[in-house]
Amino acid sequence: MTILFIITGALLVVSFIANKQKTLEGLKKGALQFLKLLPTLLSVIILVSIAMYFIPEKMLIKYFGDQAGVLGYLSASLVGSVSLIPGFISYPLAGMLVESGVGYGVIALFITTLKMVGIMTIPLEAKYFGMKVTLQRNALSLIGAIVIGIIMAVFFAVT
Repeated sequence: MTILFIITGALLVVSFIANKQKTLEGLKKGALQFLKLLPTLLSVIILVSIAMYFIPEKMLIKYFGDQAGVLGYLSASLVGSVSLIPGFISYPLAGMLVESGVGYGVIALFITTLKMVGIMTIPLEAKYFGMKVTLQRNALSLIGAIVIGIIMAVFFAVT
């Protein structure tokens, strides 16, 4: 992480030397975007933290852990498919789940279905693409997510 900060700082200096005004404008826009995002991000992190506090770690492991087997994958795919959670929230949530002992295969399946399968958005998607295309896309996305989850489970079981 330190190397990322060093590279970012160096590039900021280069940008500042190249064009002081545009760099300051960019920093100002970035800060404003961050401030707009901060209340949502903090509220979700607080809610997720409260949920993680009240949901026993044993329960998470039971339904999503490696010992859950196929049930863990089914639970993750179902939760991911029906959730409408943006990436900036789902990735920290995934990190918290990994720290609680949930396997990488299940996390990969959860994140992939979250981003690719949209059960809640089927009516809207069908309006633009038709029901047949919508169902085909969601089915293929679910199959792809399952394959990704299995590959991640195998890859992290080996390493």
